[in-house]
Amino acid sequence: MVATVSNTTTTPVSSSGTALKSAGQTSADAQQDRFLKLLVAQLNNQDPMNPMDNAQMTSQMAQINTVSGIQQLNETMKSMASQFTSMQVMQGASMLGHDVMVQSNTLSVDAGKAKGAIDLQGDASSVSVQILTPGGQLLDTLNLGAMTTGRHTFEWDASNYKDVASPMFKIVASNGKQSVAATALARDTITSIGTSGGTMNIQLKGRDAVTYDSIQAIL
Repeated sequence: MVATVSNTTTTPVSSSGTALKSAGQTSADAQQDRFLKLLVAQLNNQDPMNPMDNAQMTSQMAQINTVSGIQQLNETMKSMASQFTSMQVMQGASMLGHDVMVQSNTLSVDAGKAKGAIDLQGDASSVSVQILTPGGQLLDTLNLGAMTTGRHTFEWDASNYKDVASPMFKIVASNGKQSVAATALARDTITSIGTSGGTMNIQLKGRDAVTYDSIQAIL
């Protein structure tokens, strides 16, 4: 007959023979326990001729209850934040494979095509998109003509520029002689979703991961 050997963990005990507190005890419980021990010691060593009155004891009890309540509330909020992030990731799984718009002037090339968008702050009589190398060399220019205020998409054929990694683009928009402000948006595809530091991150096919709140549109 073969005897079965199992590992056992011995709970350490203090010199008084009482078991030490478990690691799972919350900081609020530990602080309240210390307070009660101090209060008992204070009562045991108080001057019999000048004992602590009820108002003082009530005030101290109210203070420790307030501190403990705040700490427990903080722990609850941390737990809720963690659960909310997990729920975000689960819901975000439905976005896998979808294209998104992020604020960037760097294009992602996929199958010889690069897509982006322009957010115009006003009407423009002339809009063009200059495609540049990462070093700033002009590769191509897209003349888009007149455009109204709002978001407009564009597509660039990158099949003739296979050796260019991560091309950039610059928006030139004007209304007559007055320039029109514009925001550059790049289009990319979601490949995975995860969390880092309690924040949901979106991994894109052609660039580094971005946070969920940096996504301007889901297509």
